[in-house]
Amino acid sequence: MLLSDLLKESLDTATLECWQRERTATPVRAFAVRLHAAGLSLRETEAILRLLGVERSFQAVFQWVHRLSDSVSDPPKATPRRVAVDETAVKINGEWSWLYAAIDLDTKVILDVALFKRHGTDPAAAFLHGVCEKHDCSETVFLADAFGYRTAFSRLRLNGRVDYTDRNLIEKWFQTFKMRVDRFHNSWVGSRLSVRQWLAVFVHYYNFQRPHQSLDGRPPAQEVN
Repeated sequence: MLLSDLLKESLDTATLECWQRERTATPVRAFAVRLHAAGLSLRETEAILRLLGVERSFQAVFQWVHRLSDSVSDPPKATPRRVAVDETAVKINGEWSWLYAAIDLDTKVILDVALFKRHGTDPAAAFLHGVCEKHDCSETVFLADAFGYRTAFSRLRLNGRVDYTDRNLIEKWFQTFKMRVDRFHNSWVGSRLSVRQWLAVFVHYYNFQRPHQSLDGRPPAQEVN
């Protein structure tokens, strides 16, 4: 993506109320957050800003990212036909937690993500309930691996099945997520709230800004009617 395009798209978030009363120009802050979401570490983002003549610390970029997390829009409300769900382990302050995610296989929209301190049937059921609260899943078929989900589907009376073929999209998203995190995290150092805030920004970037090859370069949110 050209720098001019990245700057232009960054202006989409430039009028958010959370940017008020900051001494750094709004387009610069929005651009920095977009760089971080796209894959640069905080220090790499700081270095890019310095090249552009903006002297702000990586701590300032960190504050911009987390301030934006409270203002980004939720995933677009969807009526998905097929949804893949899965979880992956993440380490926060040296302790393992589990990140659950659900993706609409047709639009590629990340419908929801959630952090739990453990995995299994109860967290899976809680996560699926949250997805159904946010989206119309009355006609949805949920695709999952065998661990913890069959009982959760039955408990919530959802149409779900074990599938190892059509779920590759959620596995690719987790790969994207882990590649993004591995660039600058071996383990998150901070609160679980801080991790949730970062996830909100990353999911918003993925849904609303990141071009998707299988969608002819459009972001997933544009596919939701």
